[in-house]
Amino acid sequence: MRDRPARRPPRIARRNLRIACAGLAVALTVGAARTPEPGLDCPPAKEVAMELVASAENSTLDWRSQYQYIEDIGDGQGYTGGIIGFCSGTGDMLEVVTLYTRNKPANPLAAFLPALRKVNGTSSHAGLGDPFVKAWKTAATDKAFQAAQEEERDHIYFDPSVRRAKADGLRTLGQFIYFDATVMHGGGDDRNGFGSIRKNAMAKAKPPALGGDETAYLNAFLDARKAAIKRATVHGDTSRVDTEQRVFLNERNFTLQPPLRWKTYGDPYEIQSWPSPENRHAT
Repeated sequence: MRDRPARRPPRIARRNLRIACAGLAVALTVGAARTPEPGLDCPPAKEVAMELVASAENSTLDWRSQYQYIEDIGDGQGYTGGIIGFCSGTGDMLEVVTLYTRNKPANPLAAFLPALRKVNGTSSHAGLGDPFVKAWKTAATDKAFQAAQEEERDHIYFDPSVRRAKADGLRTLGQFIYFDATVMHGGGDDRNGFGSIRKNAMAKAKPPALGGDETAYLNAFLDARKAAIKRATVHGDTSRVDTEQRVFLNERNFTLQPPLRWKTYGDPYEIQSWPSPENRHAT
């Protein structure tokens, strides 16, 4: 996983996942895939979003292969693991394991809950180490652990981002831009957090909900995002903005309609059509 800034997930009350496009019929016949209704929370668009994030976070489109991922990437947040980069030092990894244990008390990670509580807010591995890494990878094959990762992704990162973007009058691309920013920077109001990025963007342009132009606002948001990346990372690489999200914006692809072609960290990717259950990731 790439070097990323510290993330401070907001405290968000847990709620059940609601699919805003319930009942959406999506045709996924060969050569005739129908565009889903606007909204990143429609299943095909959400799948595209996860593949886009995975290209930047893990250099793959197969985000489901990352349930087992775990390592210390040296960002001061302890272990980083799973499909969205949950961290032992920021509390969201603790939430994942807590939820997993609540739903399935007998699991490989339950014994590490006391240690996860103690290291929260630090980069420490105390009480974790190799046994914890091994247990994480073992748990990754368990559907209950996979479900816990997906639920925490939704209630901490995905759902709040999409909700905020819709309130700002943004279409699917803008909703993804908010989601990706929250994944990397966290949803807080610290200097490099999502809240500050949005505030800095709104000082330059109004979102559509306030009568502004969507393209102008998203360009302002991406400019503010680039500044935050450069402040918060050692590498300063802004390719997930420059050669991914800005590409889609310049193409005026506000619905994230495939085919999509982009680069992150110099690596090229392509999504040729809307993903289906039979074809969960593209090359």
